Amino acid sequence: MNNIKMWAMVPVLAMAFGIAATGPALAQDRSVVAQAPAAQGALFEERILGRPDAPVTIYEFASMTCPHCATFHNDILPQIKAAYIDTGKVKLVMREFPFDRAALAGAMVARCLPAERFYPFLDVLFKTQRQWATAQDPARPLQQNARLAGMSEADFQACVSNGQLADWILQRRLDATNQFRVESTPTFVFNDGKERIVGAMPFEDFKKVIDRLLPPG
Repeated sequence: MNNIKMWAMVPVLAMAFGIAATGPALAQDRSVVAQAPAAQGALFEERILGRPDAPVTIYEFASMTCPHCATFHNDILPQIKAAYIDTGKVKLVMREFPFDRAALAGAMVARCLPAERFYPFLDVLFKTQRQWATAQDPARPLQQNARLAGMSEADFQACVSNGQLADWILQRRLDATNQFRVESTPTFVFNDGKERIVGAMPFEDFKKVIDRLLPPG
């Protein structure tokens, strides 16, 4: 698949991220998210890493082509996961915040995979970011990664041409800017938004915030 064909499939990108909402926003999990079309509900469900009932929630706003987001996922998240997510104290919720066409396509492909493959696929995207995101034709290595994750070529093409999914992701990006003043990636919003971290800060910075938010005992 050539580059032109690939990007032509992502319909909302022709206006260079002139974001148009596809439906009203709704309140969900103390945040505002775009209305999900009911016919494709599974695509629009929250992707949660950790126990759903964990007392601390970290909303991560990230772009798949952002080097600082890759630093967080490759170097910092494993420490948070070992200390807090695997112990049931924290859950991570990814909120896609694409800054370019490749990032949007990567986010769409991740959501088109079964939910249990979402975070493993993100790990692959961030570990191989320099190879696929900066390639002359990002479509080829992205499709190769998707194929290794079990996605057929037909499913890949259907995924990146899904206008409802693309619009929904971009609307969530707009919601994040309006509600949480997210302007750069990665940005992390904790629980009700009173605590936040901007940038791939050291594990110790996350630890301080998480420990403040954990219930006593």
